[in-house]
Formats: sequence, C-alpha cells, structure tokens
Amino acid sequence: MSNIILRPEWHLPERQVTPEPAYRNRRQFLREFGFTGSGLLAGAALLERDAWAADAKKLYPAQRNIAFSPPDLKLSDEKVFISYNNFYEFSTSKESVVERVDKFITAPWPVKIHGLCEKPLTIDAQELAAEFPLEERVYRFRCVEAWGAVVPWTGFELRKLLERVQPKAGAKFVKFVTAMKPEQMPGLARLRGYPWPYTEGLRMEEAMHPLTILATGVYGKPLPKQNGAPIRVVVPWKYGYKSGKSLVSIELTDQQPKTLWETLSPEEYPFESNVDPAVPHPRWSQATERQVDTGDRIRTLPLNGYAAQVGELYKKKG
Repeated sequence: MSNIILRPEWHLPERQVTPEPAYRNRRQFLREFGFTGSGLLAGAALLERDAWAADAKKLYPAQRNIAFSPPDLKLSDEKVFISYNNFYEFSTSKESVVERVDKFITAPWPVKIHGLCEKPLTIDAQELAAEFPLEERVYRFRCVEAWGAVVPWTGFELRKLLERVQPKAGAKFVKFVTAMKPEQMPGLARLRGYPWPYTEGLRMEEAMHPLTILATGVYGKPLPKQNGAPIRVVVPWKYGYKSGKSLVSIELTDQQPKTLWETLSPEEYPFESNVDPAVPHPRWSQATERQVDTGDRIRTLPLNGYAAQVGELYKKKG
C-alpha cells in the first residue's frame, strides 16, 4: 500500500516555487553590475523592488470565494474607494492621501510575527502572499465616520498564520503595529502629539475567526499604497479603524493592546468597536451610512451584516 502524504494548509505547491536559477540570477545580476558598494545600494534597492513588484502581480486576480461573497452585494466604484482614504500617517485629508504616498517604499517588506507563540518568525509580505493561497472575498466596509462601501479584498485568513506560529496558552490578544517611517510618511510630522506608531488589536477569538483576513490586494490587484500596501488587516464586522494598514508587526500577547484611537479618545473609539447602529458615536448617529461612491444613505446593520457569523463571540456580554 502506498503512503498518503497529507500536507498542511500552508504548504506551497511545487509549481508555485520560484526556480532556483531565477532566484539566484536576480542577485547575481546585482553583484555583476556592482550593486554591492554603499554608494550603489539605492540602485540595487530599486532593481529589487521592481523585481518584487513584478512577482507580486502574478498572484492577482485571485479566485473569488463565493461562500464569503454574497451575490446581492454590489461592488463600490474602484476609483472612488481607492482614492478616499483615512491614513493619517500621510494626510488627514482623505482625498490627499493618494497624492502623498509616492515616496512610500513597500517592497521588500518584512513582517514580524512574535510574542506568546512557539514558532515566531519574520517573513516578507510577498512571501506570505505566496505561501498562503490567496482568495477574493467581497466584504461590507463600515467607517466609524458613518460612510460605507462594498469591497473585493484579496487575502487569506489570519488564523492560518497564527496557527503556523503556534500560539501559547497565555495568548489572549493579537496586537498589530503599522509602519512608522517619518521620511516617507509626511503626516507623522504634522501630528506629533499622536501616540505613533498606529497600533490596533483584537481578542484572540476575533483574530482566529474565519472572517478576519490579512489582505494583500483589492479589486483584483495588489494593494495600493494608500489602502495599506503591502499587507493589512480586514475585520468586516468592526469599524474600519480596527483594520490596521501597512503592518510591520503582529504580536501575540496576554495584555489588551493600547490602541492609538482608544488612547486618544476612549469614549469615542473603544477597544471592541463593533459596528452597532443602536449605539451612536458621541458626535453623530451610527444608524445609517453614506455609500462612498454613490452618496446613497442606507441603514447600517448590526455587526455590519455579519451578526449570524460572529454574534456568538459576544453573547456572554449580554
């Protein structure tokens, strides 16, 4: 009887592995053209980023997972959504973010997964996208500012990455930290009083839920810089600020993380931040939302329409 090989979910098929000669040739090219001295490092970095970008594009578009993509959801206009961004590290003006990300370098991009886990690691964002099979999911997106959208994200379930690093029994929360690069992010200098870097967090059971994903793409393409390239969190039943962008660290911890917005204004931005139309923001109602592309105002759904999937997580709170 022949042996049956059962491979883990994160196993990368041989056909997707970059051939060794191609991998070595890229670096051999840099050596042969002298990109090893300190005076030429910038040129080497540019060539390397171009190569990473070309490789990344091959992963998109990914196949849509219809189980997580209700057919009745009409996608928001791509041009509107990707140019209407809350990303204070660049600008407090939503329309200006896209104009101020030109100096933001997103490849290579190491991400550190660490803390209370058995197998911590540091891995490039593109390697994560290649190692964990990508899929597209159409999710509702709800901003705490009472606007919403319907977005086709490309990514993979966060739980798969967490399972790989093997959380320890004491891990109760997952802390997300966003990049802090003042020379590339002009908004940081304008908001010196903010507790940078941008930090967010989830309870472990929220992070492990199948709806929670790490997104590396949107609208069938790699994430634009203004949308959180090269990797971000997407938690569709929570207000958008819980979905940290441009992640550099994912830490498993036994302490509830001190998040940026909760630190600044806990009465307006509590840690949990589930979408709840019955609980108004201190400065406006959350009962309805404006669709970002059409301007139509629609009724906001409890847990952003995902109550059937995640409601059990919160029953103990009454």
